[in-house]
Amino acid sequence: MNRRRTPRSASAEDLLSTLQHLTARARQEVELHQARVELAQALQRKMLPATLPAFPGLQTAARYAPARDGLDIGGDWYDGFVLPDGSLGLAIGDVQGHDVEAAAFMGQIRIAMRAIAASASDPGEVMSRANDVILSMDSALFATCSFLRLDPRTRELLGARAGHVASVWATTDGRSGISDDAGGLPLGIDFGQDYPVTRRTLDVEGALVLLTDGVIEGPSLSIDDGLDRVRRLVSAHAGADAEDLADLVLKAAALTGHEDDAAVLVLRHGNRVPGPP
Repeated sequence: MNRRRTPRSASAEDLLSTLQHLTARARQEVELHQARVELAQALQRKMLPATLPAFPGLQTAARYAPARDGLDIGGDWYDGFVLPDGSLGLAIGDVQGHDVEAAAFMGQIRIAMRAIAASASDPGEVMSRANDVILSMDSALFATCSFLRLDPRTRELLGARAGHVASVWATTDGRSGISDDAGGLPLGIDFGQDYPVTRRTLDVEGALVLLTDGVIEGPSLSIDDGLDRVRRLVSAHAGADAEDLADLVLKAAALTGHEDDAAVLVLRHGNRVPGPP
């Protein structure tokens, strides 16, 4: 008569060996993920400008903070540069997606916008041409963005938005608001897009704050509520130094509970000095 052999029970040594193997694999995966996070952080910070331009009566400041849990890094950026005609160019944006690929894509967008803005004076044209360039990269990623062009002499500010969150402004005479101007689709969605241009003059002392959704949106905080909270904060500190105001706004991002990274770009402007007749 045939008898079935009872399977041999795993010994303590076998169980220990299996546990050690699984622990080693888990450690390798954690170390690999951490290496990717650190690479994305380094790439992100390296591609952001080291300094921002300033003019008499105009200050600029910016801040960037990675996600609190280290997972969502590489999407947000800001930029500030002097254009060939002496105007100030300011940009802020957010790439869909994260990690190393998003950080590299962000760098490509930033460089492309700088190059295009050097030859196109209209922010809407800058956006449209940047959109077509991004589409030509044949990437699955897209980005939201705001681009501003400021004449430091006349204080005329031209701006265009590509699916990005609104900016916040306040003046030292007690006024404040949210600049939720008309915009176009995010960059990288479809060719031939038009981006409306808004015009305003910064003739009263105050501050303009550009930001990404990591500053204003969280699990229990809507974008509208987050924007209004930042508006009240900026209104209360409209006369502060640009660096101090940037710190205050970035600290507000920690209260949202958002797991995304966050970027803030501040333009602090004094009273406009009338030009020669």
